[in-house]
Amino acid sequence: MKKVKLNILGLSYSQTQTGAYALVLSEADGNRRIPIIIGAVEAQAIAIQLEGLKPPRPLTHDLFLNVALAFDIEITEVFIHKLEEGIFYAEIVCEQHANRIRVDSRTSDAIALALRFECPIFTTEEIIEKAGIIMEFDENGEVNDESEDSDMIKKKSASHIDYSDLSPDELNEMLEAAITDEDYEKASEIRDEIKKRKP
Repeated sequence: MKKVKLNILGLSYSQTQTGAYALVLSEADGNRRIPIIIGAVEAQAIAIQLEGLKPPRPLTHDLFLNVALAFDIEITEVFIHKLEEGIFYAEIVCEQHANRIRVDSRTSDAIALALRFECPIFTTEEIIEKAGIIMEFDENGEVNDESEDSDMIKKKSASHIDYSDLSPDELNEMLEAAITDEDYEKASEIRDEIKKRKP
């Protein structure tokens, strides 16, 4: 069975299910994309790791990482091995000393852990053929505006607040408050504004 390596392209609000998010995975050596609908909690767990934010207390996936490291367990890969009735099924491949164990997992949880363990994500050619969306590019290598992924990413970015009028002190206070409130989407936007201003 040929494995296809996937990268995480990003998260956006789901256009089909209220309160859900679309996690978009991209083929590492191609232009096919797989959108996976996930819940808000799982989206938050993935987003804070993508944005490099540090929550004040460990979230569930951080706790799993800490426990695994304490017992010398390493996650070596995440494998999305089945797609049935629109649901993706994943396995976490764990190693402890010479033992290799495969653990059944929800795909969203497996990806949140893959980010924390910095391990690769794979699927099968069959799944990417069945669920993949081909991203179209124009002559300049830019994403075609009519592409579904492009629309999702644009809608997300259009919802961002303009922080340009705020002082650095105000931004830092808002960043701390957003992290304390566990509003990681807002925290990532504020952090990006702070980064933009650094020389």
